[in-house]
Amino acid sequence: MQGLFFESDIGVRIVIRTLVVLIGFWTAWRAGKAVADGWNNYPLVVVYTFLLAWAMQFLHHALFNGPMLSALYYGIDFVTLLVFSTAGFRYRRTNQMVNNYYWLYEKTSAFSWKDKH
Repeated sequence: MQGLFFESDIGVRIVIRTLVVLIGFWTAWRAGKAVADGWNNYPLVVVYTFLLAWAMQFLHHALFNGPMLSALYYGIDFVTLLVFSTAGFRYRRTNQMVNNYYWLYEKTSAFSWKDKH
């Protein structure tokens, strides 16, 4: 059963790495959205992303024998995850402002709004 889908160990590692990255991006998006859902401010998104980047570093270390304490890789993970968490926060906050205060604001894009007058 082990060789049914993949003929080599490289294929399995690529699939697992891809899944870990996608789960990390999805989790960052949901963390940003959760902060916006609670009507909290953006600095909390940065704190959650900081913690999520640490968790991703641990997963890379535990699953792929990567470095546990690498400032370079942590920085790359943090910045990449911050992009997704910021996007999730801005997307949800835009929808909140436009839907809850429809007489004041209108949507200008998926991530921004403006005054109606």
